[in-house]
Amino acid sequence: MGKFSLKVVGMTCSHCEEAVKNALLSIDGVASVAIAFHDEHIEIEYDPKKADKEKLIKVIEDQGYGVA
Repeated sequence: MGKFSLKVVGMTCSHCEEAVKNALLSIDGVASVAIAFHDEHIEIEYDPKKADKEKLIKVIEDQGYGVA
């Protein structure tokens, strides 16, 4: 399993947090997602054989949030 952390810009509430989490968990290979919208932090655990960082970042951006 791979794991990485990102700063996600634009999340302002628990609804934002939930939308990003659900979008990421819908991707095959994503095992877990931990988000703290108040400090713009997200940690993703995934199977690099099924998903890659670029795809996961695109999913976050497709939800309308920026990745720093």
